[in-house]
Amino acid sequence: MVVGPASHGPARCPRAPSHTPSDPLLKEATSPMDTAELTELGQQLRVDSVRASAAAGSGHPTSSMSAADLMAVLLAHHLRYDFDRPAHPANDRFVLSKGHASPLLYAAYKAAGAIGDDELLTFRTLGSRLEGHPTPQRLPWVETATGSLGQGLPVGVGIALAGKRLDHTGYRVWVLCGDSELAEGSVWEAAEHAAYEHLDQLTAIVDVNRLGQRGPTRHGHDLGAYARRFQAFGWHTVQIDGHDVDAIDRAYGEAASTRGQPTVILARTLKGRGVANVQDREGLHGKPLPDADEAIGELGGPRDLRVEVHEPPAARMLHSLPTGRLDLPRWEKDSGGNVATRDAYGQALAALGTARPDVVALDGEVSDSTRAEFFAKEHPDRFFECYIAEQQLVAAAVGLATRGWVPYASTFAAFLTRAHDFVRMASVSGAGINLVGSHAGVAIGQDGPSQMGLEDLAMFRAVQGSTVLYPCDANQTAHLVTAMAGLDGVRYLRTSRGGGPVLYGPDEEFPVGGSKVLRASDRDRMTIVAAGVTVPEALWAADALAGEGIAVRVLDLYSVKPVDRVTLRRAAEETACLMTVEDHHPEGGLGDAVIDAFLDGRPLPRLARLAVRTTPGSASPAEQLHAAGIDAEAIAASARLLVETAVVP
Repeated sequence: MVVGPASHGPARCPRAPSHTPSDPLLKEATSPMDTAELTELGQQLRVDSVRASAAAGSGHPTSSMSAADLMAVLLAHHLRYDFDRPAHPANDRFVLSKGHASPLLYAAYKAAGAIGDDELLTFRTLGSRLEGHPTPQRLPWVETATGSLGQGLPVGVGIALAGKRLDHTGYRVWVLCGDSELAEGSVWEAAEHAAYEHLDQLTAIVDVNRLGQRGPTRHGHDLGAYARRFQAFGWHTVQIDGHDVDAIDRAYGEAASTRGQPTVILARTLKGRGVANVQDREGLHGKPLPDADEAIGELGGPRDLRVEVHEPPAARMLHSLPTGRLDLPRWEKDSGGNVATRDAYGQALAALGTARPDVVALDGEVSDSTRAEFFAKEHPDRFFECYIAEQQLVAAAVGLATRGWVPYASTFAAFLTRAHDFVRMASVSGAGINLVGSHAGVAIGQDGPSQMGLEDLAMFRAVQGSTVLYPCDANQTAHLVTAMAGLDGVRYLRTSRGGGPVLYGPDEEFPVGGSKVLRASDRDRMTIVAAGVTVPEALWAADALAGEGIAVRVLDLYSVKPVDRVTLRRAAEETACLMTVEDHHPEGGLGDAVIDAFLDGRPLPRLARLAVRTTPGSASPAEQLHAAGIDAEAIAASARLLVETAVVP
């Protein structure tokens, strides 16, 4: 069912015992179920959805009941999947985009013998793998976390891209959507991208049950309204009665035989199907049925049908190409030339792609600015253009990651904020993705505030388990790009538009969680903590202050998360105060990262924070840094004031 790499979840419990072929409740794998048997399987999925929700005292049984027949036919006749080998490269992939219908998913797992009835009834309880919304952190068959609606189809597009352009194993991607989530713009980003890429192995199944959470959906049961929209994006559309198992069977077959375009099956269904006092009624979303026992009786009582899901065809193992030699670009220290960290990113990524055949790159139609174009020119078969659709950009990265690829997705730092919910859900999924935001901060110059990423560090620091890196020079950038590939979770790298001096040698090491002390003496009266574009400014300020007899320490905090607590605490002990300087708003950025290093009960050090506190206009990069009070002149002026008022010899 919802499937994914085995590493995404714990080993599952043994499968429920299989019936022998003579058992009337089991159809042999070579013998398809007939209409009556498919109908019975649909009823079983409804009953088990009701039972699980009743046991939990919460859940979404009515949303599960509407899609039960759709799931029954898919499970019995069309899904090709080995539950004992969830990482099998030829397994079909199933994404439950309407993640609140998890009781239906778990009922299907039971019917397939993947879980037992006892586990089914642990739904939504402490310690259970069967959460309210499914996640791959708990179950090895779950492809991606769902529940934030509008994300399943975009991630499914990413999985289908992997299948069509990289894996070449012939698996199909099935995505079960609700009609309410079709109001999300991300769905239509996905729809256009899927058609553009001719993802004919992708099928969206829309459970058009007419009712959302608070009442009717925008288009109700008007299947034609949805069909016209998908057709406009280039999809093959099929409209059916979602409770007619024969029609469902034919629709799935039609989808599988359609070439050159994705297929959407628009199924008219009834929420709460089969129970008279809840069927097609408002006000029952997200609630267990009022009288579960009576409803189960009306549905014909519990059943114990088992389905032998079709096994996937034999397939070669993926990503078996050997890792090559990594030849990172090199820049000479103090060479006098300026190199933009975005240029270093592009060159380093291209080199990494040569060394590692599992690395892929995605870009939001700004690859000439992010410099992802360097990768695209050297590895066009592993480059994905997502155009100006940042939600789809991140979702495609998540989809590719579920298939074992190592994605680097880039766009302007400011525009990644549009995809924050996808980043958040990627973390919930435990997806390993690398995101790169260029053109960060006021240092980009004349383009103005709409283009300036001034919130991105805060956004990514807030993501559970994330890594946030902000290099200041070319060699540092190259090494961090490489290090990202070996990390877990969401990784973010912030790059800069303008060139800067090469401060480090090409063989310097930059461990994640570390920092670099660029100026230090036993006479230091304060520590300037900088990252990215403010590091050269801090060094120039330190040189000016040294000429006045004021010794200051300069710390390059390139790892914003995790932060180098040891070095920061030492600096606080050995100097009178710390001053952070960042091309970012003060909330959630470098200054807050430094404060986090002292939240262990010890007294906080004296701390001053220079950051962008106003809305910038258009000006040159140097003028922008000066106006924001984060250039060398402002740093030196603030340092003088701090030293004058500090209690130091």
